[in-house]
Amino acid sequence: MPYESLTEPLYAVAATAKGGRGGRVTSEDGVIDLELGKPGSKANPKANPETLFAAGYAACFGNAILSVGQSLELDLSESTVTAQVTLGRTESGVGLAVALTAHLPGVDEPTAAKIIDAAHERCPYSKATRDNIDVTVTLG
Repeated sequence: MPYESLTEPLYAVAATAKGGRGGRVTSEDGVIDLELGKPGSKANPKANPETLFAAGYAACFGNAILSVGQSLELDLSESTVTAQVTLGRTESGVGLAVALTAHLPGVDEPTAAKIIDAAHERCPYSKATRDNIDVTVTLG
């Protein structure tokens, strides 16, 4: 799918990071003000860019599922999405991969598969990552 320009901005927000992975990130609206830490630290766990990306992608994909369900007149309010973001080595350095797992209670598997496929086409995070990083989507 070719690059699509925004034709009408719906929402914009800015966040500022200082100090990289060991620093702090704040959003202009004050909603986020987090000290960041090393990914995977058990001794001193803190949010990191991968945590924030996983949370954003899971929420965005979940909203796309709700939107698809609404168009089909299905109540998918009990659905959940887990986004597992992996930071790892690539041939050119370091990269990301995402595994999305969607759970749609009360929906038969063929219908659920169609819903998550449609959600993957609709979700802005999926559009942004398509053909850029490995993203897998499965039913849980």
